[in-house]
Amino acid sequence: MPLQPRSNSKELAKTMGDIEPCYRPQEAKVEADRCLYCFDAPCIMACPTGIDIPGFIKKIANANLVGSARVILESNILGASCARVCPTEVLCEGACVMLDRDEKPIKIGRLQRYATDALWEKKANPFPKTPKRNGKKVALVGSGPASLGCAAELARLGYQAVVFEKDAEPGGLNRYGIAYYKMTPEVAKQEVKWVKDLGVEFRCKSEVGKNVKVEKLLKDFDALFLGVGLGKAHRLGIPGEDKKGVVEALEFIRWIHTKPLHQVPVGSRVAVIGCGNTAIDAVTQAKRLGAKEAVIVYRRGEEDMPAYEYEYELAKTDACGFLFHTAVVEVLGGKEVTGLRLAKTRTDKHGKTEIVKGSVFEEPFDMVIKATGQEKQAPAWKKFLPKLKFDDKGRIEVQKGTGQTSVPKVFAGGDAVNGGREVVNAVAEGKKAALAIHAMLSGQKVAGPIQGSRLGHQDGPRGSGFLQPVRVPELEAAYFTAMKNGAHRG
Repeated sequence: MPLQPRSNSKELAKTMGDIEPCYRPQEAKVEADRCLYCFDAPCIMACPTGIDIPGFIKKIANANLVGSARVILESNILGASCARVCPTEVLCEGACVMLDRDEKPIKIGRLQRYATDALWEKKANPFPKTPKRNGKKVALVGSGPASLGCAAELARLGYQAVVFEKDAEPGGLNRYGIAYYKMTPEVAKQEVKWVKDLGVEFRCKSEVGKNVKVEKLLKDFDALFLGVGLGKAHRLGIPGEDKKGVVEALEFIRWIHTKPLHQVPVGSRVAVIGCGNTAIDAVTQAKRLGAKEAVIVYRRGEEDMPAYEYEYELAKTDACGFLFHTAVVEVLGGKEVTGLRLAKTRTDKHGKTEIVKGSVFEEPFDMVIKATGQEKQAPAWKKFLPKLKFDDKGRIEVQKGTGQTSVPKVFAGGDAVNGGREVVNAVAEGKKAALAIHAMLSGQKVAGPIQGSRLGHQDGPRGSGFLQPVRVPELEAAYFTAMKNGAHRG
């Protein structure tokens, strides 16, 4: 696989730069002033972590950026990354009441980034008061969004939280698996620092099950949280997929976060197999890194792709190609990839994809990126925790709303439980588990499973992952009293 001639990392960083840059002060003020500051705000209900969105926007309007950021981080410690990577079009912004007025929704994501970036630049502590420790300890496996959300909440409740991470640096998916043009490694590192500032301990290069025994964790800690995420990409099951030049999408993205950008291997003509959001990340980054052509190969049609519409439009804007209704039959070449043998497909009356006879053709490629979903790595925990139960899709079974597994001391959240969703969903699941751990160990319940919002929340219908409002009269009364006394002025 050739390394395409490219400019230095500094110039490439501009090419790989933000899709939408941070607001300037006047831009943020104008956008914040558009908000109607709804009381029963649908944007809050659409946020899995229940951020008080009108509250933080009002503080931006009043130039209280540190206060605004604290409102965000109280509900979502990964608010800076979620401001960049959340599918806001289908979450908070998709629920904005401005849409009912045939106006553009408030740019909540960009305002959230504006506030959290300001906190970062000012080097302000998001949580000035560190709570006293209660003497109880919780171990967390993996340092991705679910564990970070859980650890931060536990620390704020007085627990000693210790995170075990097999990699050299903490952060999990946020650190190694998100497109560079959405979020640079510096953002993930800053959020880890905020969690550390709460007193959370990180033990890196510590792989639970290998150099750290599960039995010892269960003995030494009062509870255990599994935020182990997903594993390697699914194999294609076709000839030639082990040739040099065939890489997994997350491995490719990891290179971008760990190597100088001008040293990241990228082919001249790149094929990305799959059409989910990770596939879009891979194809777009390949093009921005210098590939002359970068093409998505997908066995179904445009209407079937799992990628979000705005991700799809981004890839087209970057001049990425799409081969729909096309299946990969074989990877061609000797030791290295030289192309793909492909075939056209169609969908039968039962909804199954089948290859069209006589439609086989070949296309030259010198790099192939697999973005066909990830294997579940959670079932490997069966040998460490024989009583741990899984569903028929290999996901850890948990009690809804608490994250408690079939092993009473063990809780879980994130992709290992939901099969692969958004960063914000993982944070929300981690927080719920933290509150359930607190209830188990202290016998005390914290009002509402998600702190930080002005109303209590509970899980939405049919396991949607969204939080729906629960009427809490005393909270509403307190809110209206505060508004009457001028709290709405900042």
